[in-house]
This record gives sequence, structure tokens and C-alpha cells, in this order.
Amino acid sequence: MSDTNKTALYEKLDQWIDAHFDEQVKFLQAVIQVPTDTPPGNNTPHALHTAQLLKAYDMQAEPHAVPESVVKAAGLESITNLIVKRQYGPGGKILALNAHGDVVPPGEGWTYPPYAGEIHDGRIYGRAAAVSKCDFSTYVFAVRALEALGVALAGRIDMQFTYDEEFGGELGPGWLLKNHLTKPDLAIAAGFSYQIITAHNGCLQFEVTVNGKMGHAAVPTSGVDALQAAVKIMNALYGLNETYKSITSTVPGINHPYLNIGLIQGGTNTNVIPGKVVLKLDRRMIPEEDPATVEQDIRNTIEQVWKVIPGITVDTRRILLARALKPLPGSDALVAALQLHAEKMFGEQIPACGTPLYADARLYCEAGIPVVLYGAGPRTVEESRAKQPDERLELEDLRRATKVVARTCLDMMAA
Repeated sequence: MSDTNKTALYEKLDQWIDAHFDEQVKFLQAVIQVPTDTPPGNNTPHALHTAQLLKAYDMQAEPHAVPESVVKAAGLESITNLIVKRQYGPGGKILALNAHGDVVPPGEGWTYPPYAGEIHDGRIYGRAAAVSKCDFSTYVFAVRALEALGVALAGRIDMQFTYDEEFGGELGPGWLLKNHLTKPDLAIAAGFSYQIITAHNGCLQFEVTVNGKMGHAAVPTSGVDALQAAVKIMNALYGLNETYKSITSTVPGINHPYLNIGLIQGGTNTNVIPGKVVLKLDRRMIPEEDPATVEQDIRNTIEQVWKVIPGITVDTRRILLARALKPLPGSDALVAALQLHAEKMFGEQIPACGTPLYADARLYCEAGIPVVLYGAGPRTVEESRAKQPDERLELEDLRRATKVVARTCLDMMAA
């Protein structure tokens, strides 16, 4: 295909997206308006709602329900993942477009209702407006624009809408991959900024249970204070952050590891010596780190503290291991196409870089599938207010990102 013909097709894609943009915004509002708070994680209703919306575009969504026993064991209520397969001509590659529908609960402090999808001053507001129900619409309308061209295409696009990103992704993309329900050659996962993300941090999470002995506060010797022991453990863990500053990543956009204690539970009453305290900690790992070594170092740090405190025992349980995302051979063409079109649409340099966040996109990487993160998002994650009140997305950013994905799909699928 000549450059002139390709440029003309790019312009037709843009024109189709412009002509159908009001419809795209209404679709996005419809997927925002069904709550998917995780926890509790009752996400099947949203999947069925989305499947029904897609029928209007002659798109058949295959529902893949995760067994109830598996979902309950993960601490959730229901998960049904969707795959929409769009088969084109013979040959070519299978390209997956994945976005997740589960979200953290909205919390308080919203100016506009979190599940209304209201539009104010050119922005759409709502939980997952920016991360990542927006990319349900980005991918659906990019594919619709591509198919409206009526040109010869090769290969297949699999749109995958999954519902376990907030709990790690093992029952989302992980479930589809493990059960051989999908095996793409390349993948684009939901984005959250102008950047093209090619790498991200890993994440290791622990539950640490500090056991002492309850006693009466008036008779301190009647108990063994689990909270005092927990404080010493926490101080030792937080002390690691100073040493982490010297462990730096070579990946642009990623700095150094960090450890955070995000949840503390324990005690019985103000006049009772605490007999049990539970901590939950989150350790972000740069791509260069070995998760096994990181885990052992944390366990050693905890053990060195509690073993010298009489009457204290500690149980440490890993609750999540999300490996870092690293670029795989074969992702270069995808990155180059996205970068070319994003710079054209946004009128500025668009970096391909890493992020300190972690996402379920890593599961494609672990399966040997080159993957990058790109979709609709503001210039930075902070501007989106993701996981905060008043999460929002500029509608023009949605429009431009949809054009970028549509153009990239044409590059990948052209016969």
C-alpha cells in the first residue's frame, strides 16, 4: 500500500470517528453507569450489560464466567470476562485489545455522581472514566472505524473486557490465558496517560500477623503487647526505604523501589493489651529486581525483629505477586505505530517509557506475548484523578486516542 493511499485511509478513519463521536460518548456513559466496585467485586452484571450494548454494533461478545468457587476464594463475588473476536482475511496476526471494568469504590467527596457519566466543560466524570472503562469505548470505536473502511484486512482482533485488575488480574486476563481461551500475537492494554507504557513495576504484597497475648492494661505483665512488637516491625520495614533509594532503575519513568504499610488492624479495647495485630504491606519492585530475593529480604527483616521479643510470634503470608512488565521482542512495531500516530494527533512528542504503577498487562508478558499500555487518558495519571473523587477525562483526549488506536490497528491488520 502506497503512503498516499495509507494517508487517505488514516483520514477516513479520523472522519468516521468524528462523525460517530457523540455515539461513542453515549456508549462510554452507558458503561460507566453500571457500578463495578471491587470490593465487593460483583462484576458479572456489568459484563452482561456490555455484551448487550455491543449487539447494537453487530458485535457478539463471548462470555467466559469464572467458576463461583474460584471467585469466592479470591475474595470477590462474580466475574464474567468477555472476548469479542473480529476475524478478517487469512494470515496476519491476532491483536488483543484489553481493558478492565472493575474499579475501586468511589469513596466520598465527589462533585458529580460517580456513576452517572455526566459531562461538564468538555470532560466526562465518573469512576473509571479515565481508568479504564474509557478504553471499552476507545477500542470498540477504533475497531468499528477500521471495519467501516471496507479495505482488505488480515488476521484477527480480539477485544477483551476483563474484571480482575484491582485484585491482580489472575481471574481476568490471567484466567483467559491460563485456560487457552485466548492466545494473541500482540496486545494493547488500557492506558492512563498520553504515554505509551512499555514497562512497569512489580508488586509484592504481604499480610503480617503479629501474635502476642491479651491482658489487662492495669496489669501489664498479664499480657504480651502485639502492637508494640508491630511498631518495631513497622519501623524496621520503613527503614528499608532509605536503602531502596540507592537501588535505581534504568527504565525511564521508573525510579526506585518503595515499601508501604497500607492497613493496620488489631486490638480489642482501650483497656486491653493488644493480643493480635495484622499489617498489610505493599512492596513495589523495579523491573531489574528478582522477586524471590525481595521476598526473602522482607521476611528476614521481619524475623530479625520478632524473634528477639519474648512471647511474640509472627505469621507472614504473601497475598500478591505481580511481576514487573518488561518489553518483549516483537513489541517494537506496535510501539512505533502508536508513537507515530499519537505524535500526529496530539502535536507533541509522546514518550515510550515505564511507570511505577503495575497492571494486569504483565500477564500477557508472562505468557510471552508482547504488550504495551495505551488508550485514552489525560497527560498524566495525576490529572485523571484515578482512584480519587471526581475522576474525569477530557473528551478530546478520548477522541484523539481512539484515532491513534484505529490507525495502529490498520497498520497491524492491513492485508
